[in-house]
Amino acid sequence: MKTFIWLIAFSFSLLPMQLLAQGQGGKKEQIEAKRIAFYTEKLDLSRSEAEVFWPVYREMNKQLLELRKEMKAKRKGNVSEISDNELEKLLDDMIDFKQKELDVKKRYHEEFKDILPIRKVAKLYHAEEQFKKRMESSKSKPPGAQQRPRR
Repeated sequence: MKTFIWLIAFSFSLLPMQLLAQGQGGKKEQIEAKRIAFYTEKLDLSRSEAEVFWPVYREMNKQLLELRKEMKAKRKGNVSEISDNELEKLLDDMIDFKQKELDVKKRYHEEFKDILPIRKVAKLYHAEEQFKKRMESSKSKPPGAQQRPRR
């Protein structure tokens, strides 16, 4: 529990500096701080586990983000306005993207198994889904709307 509190305090202590440096662009940093706190709590990471886990997790996300940016650049234009050949190429690229994404996830799955107990790896995947749902539901709610407490 002390480790969890330490990690939360550390994560949020960096947030004000990042927000000042980023101005209005600090929303990504806020989400990342929430993600760190959420995952750390759900995985019950010790201090030593967190020190090893987070750099690996960030590297995986960096690679996935690069893949997504690459794919997004290819998906320009309206599908109804491109030729059949361009559409075929786009669909083939989408399948290739999914395979590359899966390859990255498989590689990091092996790394996670090396640095965390298998139950914590399972908790990670569950926490990712929970966090994603939580973020999606907060986007759909109007600003200032209260969220019901979870039981």
